Amino acid sequence: MPFLGQDWRSPGWRWVKTEDGWKRFEPFGPALQGGNSQLNDISHTVILTGGDDDDEMYASEDCELAAKKRKKDHCRNNTDSQCFYRENWIYVHKESTRERHGYCTLGEAFNRLDFSSAIQDIRRFNYVVKLLQLIAKSQLTSLSGAAQKNYFNILDKIVRKVMEDHHNPRLIKDLLQDLSSTLCILIRGVGKSVLVGNINIWMCRLETIRLWQQQLKNLQMNKQVNNGLTLSDLPLHMLSNILHRFSDGWDIITLGQVTPTLYMLSEDRQLWKKLCQYHFAEKQFCRHLILSEKGHIDWKLMYFALQKYYPKKEQYGDTLHFCRHCSILFWKDYHLALLLKDSGHPCTASDPNTCLMPVSPQHFIDLFKF
Repeated sequence: MPFLGQDWRSPGWRWVKTEDGWKRFEPFGPALQGGNSQLNDISHTVILTGGDDDDEMYASEDCELAAKKRKKDHCRNNTDSQCFYRENWIYVHKESTRERHGYCTLGEAFNRLDFSSAIQDIRRFNYVVKLLQLIAKSQLTSLSGAAQKNYFNILDKIVRKVMEDHHNPRLIKDLLQDLSSTLCILIRGVGKSVLVGNINIWMCRLETIRLWQQQLKNLQMNKQVNNGLTLSDLPLHMLSNILHRFSDGWDIITLGQVTPTLYMLSEDRQLWKKLCQYHFAEKQFCRHLILSEKGHIDWKLMYFALQKYYPKKEQYGDTLHFCRHCSILFWKDYHLALLLKDSGHPCTASDPNTCLMPVSPQHFIDLFKF
């Protein structure tokens, strides 16, 4: 038990209560090893009883708490660390009760959910990037200081991943462009206290964003040398099936620039018609009809015209899920572990699968609007 005030029992020492009164104890062995500045974990201590010759060995709870605190401080001081919490789920509550004070914020949810690991999963990568883009557009000032730091650390990991494996650089360019535009507007309004933190920190972050944009602009795709089967060797019907699997019109145009055959297939009217029908409703077609010179509907131009007025249908390999029974937001794989009682919070519903609801990036933002 440490004493912080002036006391006759020598303040600064640790004391423990025994049957004979308060006794001072010291750690058994040196706390520092090898000249390291960080303290090693001390699992045992010795109580010095003065007149007794026998030394009692026991596990000190204080030392365990001190070790946990050192690890927590080290995690907070490490700027590259993304692990603010071990849990990959969060209980979403929007009001105060007798049992729980306060409510869940967007910044708290952003820190608690493991987005740093999610970007390593190709099924979740686009989902996390879209979420970061929505936050950059309208919710950046809603994040706490710790959440903002975590946001930019995750963004740094995303840029590094794109530079290494060249995965979807166009998506990251759009994210950085939106973030740069938002920061320029917010920095001008810094007198209104719209940003959390020092203005110099935000100026450095803006410079970092511009550096990332330049790196992505200079990104060169490595040409792979392969003597085996190539995309051009596939039959036309297989190439057409590949194009029909794309949900983004720009991906179709980009692939069509590879070979003349792919360009011919990318201009197919039926391909663009199905793409429009996938993303937009029939009522929306009637409002923005575009006819070609021959009097036919130009579905390709229709697609790019409609996406200016209406949001496209979002498609992700994996998303966050919300349990309506226990009000928990989680990654689905982790919730399966909860159902198996591998964690301290299993779902108590009789049929948990009926309570699960996929959460889109925009729905994630809406969950924390009060």
